[in-house]
Amino acid sequence: MTTAYYSTVLDHPLETVWALIRDFNNYPAYIDGVSESVIEDDRGGDEVGAVRRFCYLGNWVRQRLAGHSDQAHSLTYAGIEPFPFPAGLSPEATAPTRYLGTMHLLPIVEGNRTFIEWSVKLDTAPQDADRWHELFQSWIPGWTHSLERSLGRLAA
Repeated sequence: MTTAYYSTVLDHPLETVWALIRDFNNYPAYIDGVSESVIEDDRGGDEVGAVRRFCYLGNWVRQRLAGHSDQAHSLTYAGIEPFPFPAGLSPEATAPTRYLGTMHLLPIVEGNRTFIEWSVKLDTAPQDADRWHELFQSWIPGWTHSLERSLGRLAA
C-alpha cells in the first residue's frame, strides 16, 4: 500500500469549489484529459455507491463513489477495476487492483479561499509501489491545477 498526497490553497470560496466537484459525474468540467463521464444505472452524482465510467487520456476507468459529505465537503472514490497503466510508461508494472481517492475541502476564512487536499491510496504489488506512487504524486497536482483553471473560467 502506498499513498500519494497533494494539498494547496485555491483562491475561490469553498462553496464555489464544492459546487463544481460535489457531483461525481462532473469530472470533465474540471479535469483536463477527461473527455466523457457517465454515471451507470441512472444513479445520482452524489449518491454513495454510484459508478462512473469516464475516459481519461484515452483510457476508460470505472470508479465507485465510496463516500460523500456535503457537511464535511469531502468525497471518496474507489477503483473498481485495475487502473489502466498509461501506454509506454512502464508496461512491466502491475496495475493496482484497488485504490481509494479522497478530495477534501476546508474553508480559509482570510481571503475567502479553500484548502484542498487530495490523496490516493494504492494497493500495489510491493515491487511496483514506488512507480505508482511517483505517477500519482505527479498526476494529483496536475488534476488540482486543472480544477483551479476551471474555477478561474467560471469566475471570469
